[in-house]
Amino acid sequence: MSKKERIIIILLAAINFTHILDFMIMMPLGNYLMPHFRISPQQFSILLASYPISSFASGIMMALFADKFERKSLLLITYAGFIIGTAACGLAQSYELLLISRIVAGIFGGIIGGQVLSMIGDLFTYDRRGTAMGAVMSAFAVASSVGVTFSLYLVDIFKDDWHVPFLFVAILAIVIWPICFYQLPVLRAHLTEQNASTGKLKQLLATLTTKSTGLALLFSGLMMMGHFLIIPFINPYMEFNKGYPRSVTPLIYLVGGISSFIAAVFLGRLSDRIGKLAVFSYCVPLSFIMVILITNLPTLPFSIVLSFFAIWFALATGRAVSSQTMVSNITGSANRGSFMSLNSSIQHLGTGAAALVAGYIVTEGKTGKLLRYEWVGYLSVIVLLAGFFLGRYLFKDTETKKNPLPGL
Repeated sequence: MSKKERIIIILLAAINFTHILDFMIMMPLGNYLMPHFRISPQQFSILLASYPISSFASGIMMALFADKFERKSLLLITYAGFIIGTAACGLAQSYELLLISRIVAGIFGGIIGGQVLSMIGDLFTYDRRGTAMGAVMSAFAVASSVGVTFSLYLVDIFKDDWHVPFLFVAILAIVIWPICFYQLPVLRAHLTEQNASTGKLKQLLATLTTKSTGLALLFSGLMMMGHFLIIPFINPYMEFNKGYPRSVTPLIYLVGGISSFIAAVFLGRLSDRIGKLAVFSYCVPLSFIMVILITNLPTLPFSIVLSFFAIWFALATGRAVSSQTMVSNITGSANRGSFMSLNSSIQHLGTGAAALVAGYIVTEGKTGKLLRYEWVGYLSVIVLLAGFFLGRYLFKDTETKKNPLPGL
């Protein structure tokens, strides 16, 4: 990999880091926001779901137009909108204003993810894409570990002021934006491959109804929903149910995120050597064990709990890197921007659905403990199992087909 390619990957990973952190930081803030605004788990789940569902809506709209624009310009414009929305979250003084700000941030954040994946798809051939995808998606691990942990400690330093993490993300993104402006390449090759006779709305409907692409989108949604079902209430569950102090629960994200970072790099390279489907097929079933353990956690030393989360984060990262690399090869370059925007939207829909479903399953007992959290774990396994079998069916020939649907 050349020096220029490394710089591009680092910058795309940095963009991914900020918009993922902006979304991720809401989840461990549950034990701050629920007592601060005096809201129920259901109201908190609406707050969580507002970002991904608005991202879903904007991503669907962008799927109609993404391939009509030069990739770098579109990415930078939407990133600027994301900065504005995130800064507004850091200034919100009520539940209603925070909800509106989350929607604004989500509208732009939903477009960013698809464009980052499209640029990776355009710049790297399929046989090298696993490594590149793993590096960029390692931003999720860094956001989950260093980003979330640091943000939670900022909340503690500023005396439980939950506004600070959002301002931190906004400032960081402001620093990243001009560097991307000067360093990211202009990508116009896809514009010369457009089929002018095909309307984008018709193409969108064809993508949804064509067996291969429609099932690929369903697969993405299932995998994301299955993963995020248990995440929203991890922090409140650890504090309110298991009695671990608020000062140590951020270590879950630190240890888990570091584990994810290592897994993203190692399993990304491994998927290029032994096959993406092979890595996926091992990671998904093994993750079931950890989901059941985490959501039915007995009283254990916190060090053992951290080891459970480290394993779970690593396995989740392995299935994410391998699955999204396979999905990125479903369509050719000319329509990859639209397809990956649509894919990103479906993922956001899966995340939002997970937050809402979890919020309506989990209830708060009279003593403040969360009830029925283990039900969410069982549902997570069922959803992931459906995604596992669908992925095995859909991508069984993916290692031999370099570009299965080049004209779509």
